[in-house]
Amino acid sequence: MLLDKRIILVTPIAAVKRLFELCTQADFIKTVLNSFLRIGGGFFAGVITGTALAVLSAAFTWAKAIISPAISAVKAVPVASFIIFALFFLKSSALSFLISSLMVTPVIYDAVGKGIENTDKRLAEAAQLFRLSPAKKARYLYFPSVMPFLTAAFRTAAGLAFKSGTAAEVIGQPDNTLGDMLYRAKIYLETADLFAWTMVIILLGKLFELLVTSLLNVIYKRSQRLKINSNIKGGVCSDD
Repeated sequence: MLLDKRIILVTPIAAVKRLFELCTQADFIKTVLNSFLRIGGGFFAGVITGTALAVLSAAFTWAKAIISPAISAVKAVPVASFIIFALFFLKSSALSFLISSLMVTPVIYDAVGKGIENTDKRLAEAAQLFRLSPAKKARYLYFPSVMPFLTAAFRTAAGLAFKSGTAAEVIGQPDNTLGDMLYRAKIYLETADLFAWTMVIILLGKLFELLVTSLLNVIYKRSQRLKINSNIKGGVCSDD
C-alpha cells in the first residue's frame, strides 16, 4: 500500500469492488454453478461412500481390517498427488467431483464409525430383545447416536470439499470453473481477481455448509417421528 502497487497487494475495498464487478459478468453464474454442482456432487458421493464403509467396518471385522488402512492412506497422501494421478485417467471436468469425494469420505467414515461405537449398549440389547428390523435399528438406535458426530463432520467436510475441489480445478483447469478463474488471475497477475474469486469460494463454502447441515437436521427430525396408526386398537403406536 505504501508503494501503491496493486499488482502486489490490493486493498480490501478494491477486492470487494472487483467482486461486485465479477457478479455482473455474463459467465459468473455459469462458473459458480459448474464448480458448485461438481463439488457438491462429490460431497454427497463422499457422504454415501464414507457411511457405507463405516457400516461395513462396524458389521464385519475383516472389512475393518481392509478399509481402515485404505482410509488412513487417503488421509496421509497429499491432495496434489491424488489430483495429478487422477489426471492420467479422468477428464479435467470430472476432477473436482472425484477429489472432493475422496477428501470427504474419511471425515464421514470416522464420524459414523465413532457414532456407532458410542451407541448405548443397553438400548442395543433392548432392540435385539424386541427383534427390531435392521431398518428400524438404523433409524431409531444408530442414527441418534451418529447424529452429533455427523453434524460436526458435515461442517468440516463441506469446507474441505470446496478447498480440495478448487485445488483440483486449479491444476486440471477445466473451463468456466472457480479454479480456472484463480489460475487465470495468477497468470495475468490480477491480484484483485484472485482475492475476489477467493471470497466467492469462501462464501460458497459457507452457504453449502449451511445447506447440508440444515438438510441433515430436517432428515433427522423427520426420521424420528412416529406416526399413529388409527387402525390399530388399544392405542398402540406404529412407525409406519
